[in-house]
Amino acid sequence: MNRCVAALLLLGLATASCGGGTAAPSPPIVVPSPPVALTDLGTTTYEGFQGGLYPNGSNVIPEPHRTAGLQRANAVQPRDLAGNPSASGKVVLLSIGMSNTTQEFCSQNSDLPCDPWTFMGQALADPSVRHATLEMVNGAAGGRSAEFWDSAADPDYDRIRDTRLAPRGLSELQVQVAWVKVANPGPMVSLPSAQSDAFLLVTQMGNIARALKVRYPNLQMIFFSSRIYAGYATTTLNPEPYAYESGFAVKWVIQAQIDQMNSGGAVVDPRAGDLNYNTVAPWIAWGPYLWANGTNARSDGLTWVPSDFENDGTHPAQSGEQKVGTMLLTFFQGSPHTRCWFLVAGTCP
Repeated sequence: MNRCVAALLLLGLATASCGGGTAAPSPPIVVPSPPVALTDLGTTTYEGFQGGLYPNGSNVIPEPHRTAGLQRANAVQPRDLAGNPSASGKVVLLSIGMSNTTQEFCSQNSDLPCDPWTFMGQALADPSVRHATLEMVNGAAGGRSAEFWDSAADPDYDRIRDTRLAPRGLSELQVQVAWVKVANPGPMVSLPSAQSDAFLLVTQMGNIARALKVRYPNLQMIFFSSRIYAGYATTTLNPEPYAYESGFAVKWVIQAQIDQMNSGGAVVDPRAGDLNYNTVAPWIAWGPYLWANGTNARSDGLTWVPSDFENDGTHPAQSGEQKVGTMLLTFFQGSPHTRCWFLVAGTCP
């Protein structure tokens, strides 16, 4: 099936002209509504796929993976420009991703100054944050979808080195933690199809994890987040159910690493590829899970209202940026895998 016909079918147009021809009559594809956040879905399923952030419908990180993450957290330490441990060195926390990512992490167009309501804006004003050694760097940028980050040779890594790190007296060897939030523009195929955008994202995020380890050899940890709600979208940039289904992509790439390490290092998920955190990849886990079904509050009370979005219903407005920024700050302040390098008085078990 060509892309034109596929697009028409997704829109429910059983017959229509594509390049002068006519698609064969076919029942419209009904795109399922994504009513339940992964954190509330638990052991029940969406399109046959079990919920929860981690395996077996759980939101709790499995013990062996938790322990491995604590080892990486305690390995995060200030480093000099050459990557050597140094009491006067820095720990760089780097954002990677697209327009939503940069808006929520710092601002739409820059690294510094950041909008005060974003993650960096809030964190820079918070005296509990370990400002003496922690440097937060906004590497994300508008239009930088997943394909812009899936190879260590991608030019955006040079952009970060030359326009984000170097002007602040920092190097790639000081990058030790990354927050990654990516998606693809114009998705066309939803779950449960094997050709779905969610499965494509699994492959891309596996590639991104390996690319980040090549560019940043001292990178210890990646925290992935998936998309915010997109039920108000007025364009095809990344509407529902694709925003919701990106949560499954994050879940599956993390599970791929967990399963691989539980299997003695043998690759288990060919889509994600090799994610051995002792060799080719950092340790990976969930950052904050950001999706909720519009005004239907999930169990922790999170909602998304139309005023949280710009006119396209896809990009966050100021209140949406602040909502994500606060969730991200709360995550880094509270996670046992981040407190020891993020907070002045923080420790990791």
